[in-house]
This record gives sequence, structure tokens and C-alpha cells, in this order.
Amino acid sequence: MASGFFAILDDIGALMDDIAVTSKLATKKTAGILGDDLAVNAEKATGFLASREIPVLWAITKGSFINKLIILPLVFLLKWLYEPAINYILILGGIYLAYEGMEKIVEFLFHREKKGHEVVQEATLPEDDENSEKSKISSAIKTDFILSLEIVIIALGTALEKQHPLITQIISVSFVAIIATVGVYGLVALIVRMDDAGYFLQKKSQNKGFLNGLGQVLIKGLPIVIKVLGVVGTVALLLVSGGIFHHYIEVIHHWVSENIPANIPEQVPQFGLGVVFGLVAVLLATVGKKIFKLVKPTNR
Repeated sequence: MASGFFAILDDIGALMDDIAVTSKLATKKTAGILGDDLAVNAEKATGFLASREIPVLWAITKGSFINKLIILPLVFLLKWLYEPAINYILILGGIYLAYEGMEKIVEFLFHREKKGHEVVQEATLPEDDENSEKSKISSAIKTDFILSLEIVIIALGTALEKQHPLITQIISVSFVAIIATVGVYGLVALIVRMDDAGYFLQKKSQNKGFLNGLGQVLIKGLPIVIKVLGVVGTVALLLVSGGIFHHYIEVIHHWVSENIPANIPEQVPQFGLGVVFGLVAVLLATVGKKIFKLVKPTNR
């Protein structure tokens, strides 16, 4: 009886070792996408009133956990039913990310603030802060879904390489997904509260000494960090989407392998792919909106 009990403990120990090793390898492989995830989500979680930053971030975090709850069973189910469907979903998600990234660039280059009286007229219009907040949260959660999907697929690929049993795959992939959410949004929370930490240090030091200087650095550094994250987040969207097209569309993968010199980092063609697909998506969306506006009055 005792030997059977210890045999069970031994099996559990072996299972935990497999899960730990697989989770560690999967985390290493997803490190790049986690960095992009951090940049994208930090940029999306900023730009709100100080009193709304944490509630907004918490809403996005909850949405991210819900995304994981949807993605994990969906990926394992599709793997069992029709594995290529995972790639198709990922490619559609890549198009969405490319569109989001390129739309920001187009907006910055061609739709900057108008000068003169037009700015005054626009500024006097009451802004619906609640709708704007909900819109940003919704956009952040949609983006998180695509990034989470890629993280889960990479983690699952690592588990499959090691030919682990299904239970090991499920636990290790779920662990990586949870760590990704907690880690990324924990860091985002620290970033968006930099100024509060700075004010706290100034108050604690009575505006004297090293702590006061550190507080000033944190307060003055936050706007710079937000601007940098805005740029990095946009680039990350295009890089992630380009990486999806590169790795999951066979024709493109072969074209890049045959035409891009080996000494050029793969991020260069991936960024180019993100830009190209993003431009096409933005163009199609713009044309679609114009056609919809022309057709809409005739249906009334």
C-alpha cells in the first residue's frame, strides 16, 4: 500500500518536473512577444485621467483573463478537430494588428490637428469620456486576444516538441498564459503610476535629498515614457503581425527565405510585411467606409 502511494507521488513529481521544464522553455520562446505585448498594452493603458488609470487597466486585465479562458480550450479543441484552423485565425488576427499599427501611422502623417478656427470649433465640442474610455478598453482587449493567441500557440508548440502527454500540455500552456497576463499588466500598472510614486517620494523626503530627485525624475519621465511606448507599441504591432505572416503563411515564408539575405535580421522583413499588409488593410477599410456612406442613404 505504501509503495503504491510513493509511486503516485513519484509520478506527480515527474509530472511537475515536465511542467516546470516545458513552462520555462515556452516562456523563453514567448519572451519577444511578451515584450511587444508590454509595449502595446502600456501604450493603450495610458492617456486617461489619473483617477481612471487603474480602473481602466483592471478592466483590460480582466478582459485579458477572459481572452485566455476562451483561447485555451479553443486552441486545444481546434488542434484536435482541425489544426490548420489555428493558423487561419492567427493570420486574421495578424491582419487586424497590422491594420491597427498602420492606421496610427496614417493618422499621424495625414490627419494631424487642424489649425485656426477649426481647432477651436473641435475643442468646444463636448467629448464623451465614457464612450472614449470604453472604446479604448475594447480596442486593448481585442489586441490582447491576438497577442494572447500567439503566446498560447508558441507555448503549445513547445509542449508538442517535447511530446508531453495532454495533461502536461494543458497545465504548462495555462501556466504560461497566466504568468504572461500577470507579468505584463503588473508592469503596465507600475508604468502608469510612475508619477504617483514620484509625488510620494517627494512628500516623504520633504522635497530634499536623493529621494526628492528620484521623485522628480519619475514625474518628469512619465510623459517621455508614454511617448516612447506609443512609438514602440505601434512598431510592435507591425512586427508581431509581420512575424505572423512570415511564420504562418508558407508562400511568404519561402519568399523571405529565398530573397532576403541571411545576414539581415528577420525583424526587418517582418516589419516590412506588417507595413504592406497594414497599408492594404487601411486602404480597404477606407474604401469600404466610403462605399458604405454612399450606399447607406439609399437604404432609408
